[in-house]
Amino acid sequence: MNHSPIIECVPNFSEGRRPEVINQIAAAVRSVQGATVLHIDQGYAANRTVITFAGQPDAICEAAFQAAKAAAELIDMRQHHGEHPRIGAIDVLPLVPVSGISLDACALLARQLAFRMADELGIPCYLYEAAALKPAHRNLADCRKGEYEAIARKLADPGLAPDVMPHPSFLMPQPTYLRTGCSVVGARDFLLAVNFNLNTRSSDEATAIARKVRQSGYKGQPGTLHAAKAIGWYIEEYGCAQVSMNLCNLHETSLHTAYLEVSRQAEARGVKVTGTEIIGLVPMETILAAGRHFCGKSEADEDLLISTAIRQLGLDSLRPFLPEEKILEKVLQKTKQNE
Repeated sequence: MNHSPIIECVPNFSEGRRPEVINQIAAAVRSVQGATVLHIDQGYAANRTVITFAGQPDAICEAAFQAAKAAAELIDMRQHHGEHPRIGAIDVLPLVPVSGISLDACALLARQLAFRMADELGIPCYLYEAAALKPAHRNLADCRKGEYEAIARKLADPGLAPDVMPHPSFLMPQPTYLRTGCSVVGARDFLLAVNFNLNTRSSDEATAIARKVRQSGYKGQPGTLHAAKAIGWYIEEYGCAQVSMNLCNLHETSLHTAYLEVSRQAEARGVKVTGTEIIGLVPMETILAAGRHFCGKSEADEDLLISTAIRQLGLDSLRPFLPEEKILEKVLQKTKQNE
C-alpha cells in the first residue's frame, strides 16, 4: 500500500443468515481494483454482517458504492428481523482514516458518497459523526432511533428526516426506501465493536449492566465508562445474554478496562462475564495493552502478551481467536504478502 493515503471502510449490512447474499456483496467490493477485503464478520442472531475493507480513497469510495448497490438489490428490509438495531439494508457506512489522510477529508468523501447513494440508488441517507451536517445527527443512535419501522414517520417530519433525500422519481409510485430503508453514512476514527458474554440468558440483566457502564447512563445517571455505548440482548445462537458495546475512543476506555468494569457490574448482580467477542478487527496495541495489564509487565514478548490477552479476556470463548485474522496489523501484513 506504499505511502499513499489509506482509508478503511466498515459497512454493516442487515443480513447475517444468507451466505450467498453476503458473498455477492463482498464480491462487489472485490470487483473494484485497489479495494482489499480484510475481514468479514457474519452474525446469525443479529442478522447482520460487517465487511472491513481498505485501500486508497477513490477505490474505497467506489467499492462502498458498489457494495451498497448490491445490498440494495439483494436485501429487502420488509423481511428483515434481528437482534441488532437497524434502519436499512446498508445500515451504517463509516469511512475511517488509516494513514496519510485526515478525518475531515474522510468526512467530505462520506458526504459525496451519501449524495451518490441517494441520487443513483434512491437511498435516503443520514450523515453522522465527522460528516454530520446537523448536531442532532452526529450520534448514530439518534439517526437510527425508531429503526426501519419508523422511517415513514421520520420522513414526514422535517426535524427527523434524513439529510440527503433521493430524487422524487425514487419515491413514486412506490418509495424505494420501503425495500432499502435508510443508510447512515459518515466518517469517524477507529471504533471497536465488542460483545461481553454473560452466564445468563436474561436480556434484562444484560440491559441493566449496559445502562450502568455506557457513558450516557440511564435516567439521568451517567455511566462509568467514557466514550462507550452499550445495549443488552440475548443471543439464541450462543445461548447467552451479551453486553454489546462500541468503544469509540480506545485512549479513553481500553478494551481491558471495559472488560473489567462490565465484569465488576455483572458480579454486583450475581452474574459473570464468561468471554469476549470482538466484531471485525482490533488494533495490535489494544491487544498488547490488555496483555501488559494482565501480565503485570510493561515489557514482554509480543506472542506472550497476545496469548495472555486472548486467555484473560476469553477472546476464544465462542470460536478460535486467530491473531492473523483478527488483529488489524497482522491482517494488513498478510494481505501485503499475498499481493
